[in-house]
Amino acid sequence: MQSVQNRVATEEFLVTQDRMPLFEALVNYAKQDVTPFDVPGHKMGLETNPLKWVLGEMTLRMDVNSMKELDLLSHPESVIKEAQQLAAEAFHVDHAYFLVNGTSVGILAMILATCKPGDTLIVPRNCHKSVMNGIILSGAKPVFIQPEVDQHFGIAHGISVENVKLALAENPQAKTLLVTYPTYFGSMNTLEEICKIAHEENVTVLVDSAHGAHLTFLPDANDAIRAGADAVTISMHKTGGSLTQSSLLLLKEQRIDSKHLQKVLNMLQTTSANYLLMSSLDVARRDLALFGQQRFSTLKPIVDAAIDEIENNSSYEVLKAEYVQQNFKQSYDWTKLVIRVNDIGLTGFEVYTILKQQYGIQLELAEGYVIMAVISHVDTSETIGKLVQALKQIELKHAKKDAIQSPHVTANQINSLAMTPQQACNAETETISIYKAVGRISADSLMIYPPGIPLIIPGEVISEDVVELYDFYFLNLGNVLIETKEKNHITVVRETNK
Repeated sequence: MQSVQNRVATEEFLVTQDRMPLFEALVNYAKQDVTPFDVPGHKMGLETNPLKWVLGEMTLRMDVNSMKELDLLSHPESVIKEAQQLAAEAFHVDHAYFLVNGTSVGILAMILATCKPGDTLIVPRNCHKSVMNGIILSGAKPVFIQPEVDQHFGIAHGISVENVKLALAENPQAKTLLVTYPTYFGSMNTLEEICKIAHEENVTVLVDSAHGAHLTFLPDANDAIRAGADAVTISMHKTGGSLTQSSLLLLKEQRIDSKHLQKVLNMLQTTSANYLLMSSLDVARRDLALFGQQRFSTLKPIVDAAIDEIENNSSYEVLKAEYVQQNFKQSYDWTKLVIRVNDIGLTGFEVYTILKQQYGIQLELAEGYVIMAVISHVDTSETIGKLVQALKQIELKHAKKDAIQSPHVTANQINSLAMTPQQACNAETETISIYKAVGRISADSLMIYPPGIPLIIPGEVISEDVVELYDFYFLNLGNVLIETKEKNHITVVRETNK
């Protein structure tokens, strides 16, 4: 009897999820004979120009303004509301909110909805820059947890359960915990246990799952909502198939009020929400719900075979679930193909460049030791095979005798916090040489970018280690983002503000 009920429920789910109310309404409107006297000013592509030649007439006809038949994102009542409800059903949450300013705006909204000025927010040090911006805007006081550092691959994994317990014990006043799950490199800590521990202390759990939109639809689904998170922001455009800049904020309404969260979102998001972006969320949700599990099930053995081929008779090493579990007690998202390349005598940056320039392959990122390719549900044996063969040829043509070794492959600096980030941003400042800034309070963020991991944030004291790491990452690798425009300078708080 139970199996029959499950089958009926599955069939009903698939029938419901096959609908795309916002996308269908937008297409219907675009096909109507409309003479627009509203914005946007291109008037549904009225003029023939390069934009229309490349994008096509239908794309421009779908780029329209909010109106009754297409609903309003800030106060949805019809097709947007229905599309968001379908997304909530697909991701097993109480509410889903469409985001047209990327996952960054979802992270800002989660923090501002749960943190007041002076509240303690516990965050991993390898969090995204948008988390830092949320801390500045909210006036919260951050308490950082050092992630698990992997010296062999030269990357950081997730924060450990033990360090979460310690942070909660040392900061009983903490109201909120933010976790990155999965990390940029695919590590997934024991989030279910972390949520349980936090909730026992009446701490709300927020999750930056920018790189985990697909997790719900893997055959062995291990997503943040199932683990017990209260609010999760996912980049549907990164791994879910929607257009760039479109994301979802998912809410379990137990510790966070949905009306308050909507109010915060309305403060942060544009009042001219892009319908191409929103409708792409509708389509991507439908595709994942209907075909996600099947496609990922087909891809898994292809990826496994590719890993075997990459490592066969080579000096490459691929990050695998067994390694992450054994060494860091965390699980791993196999759709992140992290390949250690330094044993062929090249840095990840060099291999990244060769793949792009000589083979036309665009990777997600490179680090000192590794490169990373992101696998999505639309990849095939052909696309993955092209990468495998290129890596083989690179080793044959470009490998050097000695492996690359560096003491600076993992920079997850934790510094002394002299004032809150908001106080530092609002203080009187001056710009000085970074080499004379040791001991001063930073008013800048200094990021390794991508993925946006901070060496220093506003309010922290600049140490000699920070300057040394700046030298390595910026002068040697060129991947440090500093807000001060003047080269080798940084903005600091004036001494009178200490």
